[in-house]
Amino acid sequence: MDVSVITVTWNSAALVKEQVASVFAGCEHVTYEQIIIDNGSTDDTVSLVTQHFPNILLIANAKNQGFSAANIQGYQRSSGKYLLFLNPDMRVSPLSIDKIVSWMDTHTDVGIVSPMLVDEHGMLNWDATPRRFPRVWEQVCLLLKVHHLFPSLLNKYHMKDFDPTQEQDVDSVRGAFMLVRRDVIDALGWPFDPRYFIWYEDVDICREVKRLKYRVVYTPIITCVDYVGQSFKQHTSLWKQKAFSLSMLQYFQKWEPWWKWMWIAVCRPIGIFLVWLRTKVT
Repeated sequence: MDVSVITVTWNSAALVKEQVASVFAGCEHVTYEQIIIDNGSTDDTVSLVTQHFPNILLIANAKNQGFSAANIQGYQRSSGKYLLFLNPDMRVSPLSIDKIVSWMDTHTDVGIVSPMLVDEHGMLNWDATPRRFPRVWEQVCLLLKVHHLFPSLLNKYHMKDFDPTQEQDVDSVRGAFMLVRRDVIDALGWPFDPRYFIWYEDVDICREVKRLKYRVVYTPIITCVDYVGQSFKQHTSLWKQKAFSLSMLQYFQKWEPWWKWMWIAVCRPIGIFLVWLRTKVT
């Protein structure tokens, strides 16, 4: 098996059918399997997949296990040489998976590769471009919403100098489309660290891959449409702030000394309060 396409869904009935069809068109030459892990959807996601795609391996969780844990379930049932972690709101173009798998075959020092992600109009999606590894003070700015007043503070983190036309090594790429060498995941024991419920798991694995002396690469040889965060729109701003900031804290507790991550621990409740306050006045 060349590639295992692993997709985690949560109330994704409006998205997943088109995504699966695009995967089929993207895999004309490679052998592939698609595994969908549903995280306790309350819409028709499970019945839709069961009815329309009987060849897909469906794992239906009774409750939301989180993004990392669900992807681990998919990895444990997969058999591909490569694993493609693909969100349900992604649309891959015809032959694109063929091309990027072939690219990985010839770049044996690369652990993770991700392509150009565009919006529905075909324009570069700046919300989905690679990022530099986060620094504590930048994430404090995010927590306290300082970047809304001074957006240039995050220019380095957001890679505003990024040239999307050039293939390049990067710090981290989005988990929305992440092709990973199976040998790398086997060495780690999981595709995403299970400590993260949602957010920061993609940054974390990129850092782990570099620790193992593999490269993380962005390549524009294919483009895919990323609708960015369609499932998240179903959550409240307060829920997202709590989940995001918890994963942020867990990330820095893993990778940085206490005197750095303590700033996140101190500022986290302030950030949550600011979001709560905004919900009360708007």
